[in-house]
Amino acid sequence: MLVPDPKVVRTLLTRYASLKIAQAERERAETARELEDVSYTLCVMMGTTSIHDAIARADALLLQTSGTPGGTAQTDGEGDLSLAV
Repeated sequence: MLVPDPKVVRTLLTRYASLKIAQAERERAETARELEDVSYTLCVMMGTTSIHDAIARADALLLQTSGTPGGTAQTDGEGDLSLAV
């Protein structure tokens, strides 16, 4: 099985969260389309059909890779935060 690049996954999760916030503050068609695109990409990348499942799998992947050399560990204490919705 192919494993997504953790950097790409983290970027998509960040974009997803930013778009959710933007859409909650002010609904716009353009933001909704981009949110749908990012959600779809996360689902495909993580092998799921639900954005909730995709985020959970992405979080698990990032936790798994953060402890390995060259991983994406964060030293600011935010590494334990989940982006689950």
